[in-house]
Amino acid sequence: MQDEAPRSLEQQLEDSLEGLKKVAWIRKLAAIADAHGHFQSCGHKHFGAFVEAGDTLLVTFESIQGAQANPEGARPLGWDFVLDQGWSHLGLFSDGDTWFRDQTIYGYFDRLIDDGFFEDFETVLFYGAGPAGYAAAAYSVAAPGARVVMVQPQATLDPRVTEWDDRFIHMRRTAFTDRYGYAPDMLDAAHRGYVLYDPTEDLDAMHAALFTRPNVTKLRMPFFGTALQGDLQKMGILPDLLEPAADDSLSAHSFARMHRARRDYGGYLRNMLGVLDSRDRPYLAALLCRNVSARMNVPRFRRRLEALEKAAAEGKLVLPPRHEGV
Repeated sequence: MQDEAPRSLEQQLEDSLEGLKKVAWIRKLAAIADAHGHFQSCGHKHFGAFVEAGDTLLVTFESIQGAQANPEGARPLGWDFVLDQGWSHLGLFSDGDTWFRDQTIYGYFDRLIDDGFFEDFETVLFYGAGPAGYAAAAYSVAAPGARVVMVQPQATLDPRVTEWDDRFIHMRRTAFTDRYGYAPDMLDAAHRGYVLYDPTEDLDAMHAALFTRPNVTKLRMPFFGTALQGDLQKMGILPDLLEPAADDSLSAHSFARMHRARRDYGGYLRNMLGVLDSRDRPYLAALLCRNVSARMNVPRFRRRLEALEKAAAEGKLVLPPRHEGV
């Protein structure tokens, strides 16, 4: 019987990892990384997996649990960019949200620096969201000149700086003042950084303010809430965000154009209606419901519009006049 031909990197990356338990999932990643790059365990809670393809390197930070929840086959986020853009990918993974504050991670990046790893690529792009957004900024200093995209990042959890953030009290004994510590300072060596956040989320906005630097562009996503990475994925614009970030064509103006996808995204529209109702703005709520109902079949907005119009007919509130065909 003739042996089967070895499977290509693309074929292996396209495999779904859904349904695998954590240990089996890690072993699958390790086998692919060992065959096409390298795999490095970093203590009990972290590991790095590198897949070599092109001369653009995407460095992502993810939790194992977040990657396993990826609707695209429970694969690491960066593998789609290897498949679609031909980029190389270095994934750093944590078991739970650790902010990647671990001496073994420091050592891993130290070895990559000593080996000249990042110098082998024409473009290096760091990416992460939330705790991983913090890590993307903090470790980007290992590759001077890198581009960095951070979604809802924390600047630090050092209580002497961010004592106002009471969401992560359990992390206050973790050191954020030693190496790779204060994320905004680590961006000083970056070519360009981008911070995405919802300015209506006070704590996220306060962290974003700490990233104010000449080389950092802030991209605002008001009324989205606290899960922006998932929203970007569901709107299908995460690749549209990272590709121009890599080639320096991303700007507040270009992001505003791609961000128009929110007009057809149910999560954003529901949030907007909730905000308007909570602020007792029936006039604006009616405008929103009319717009959505005219373009989409969303019963929730149709019912809300009917309730508003009934209240207006009873003289309880004033709504904007209807235009022809609306």
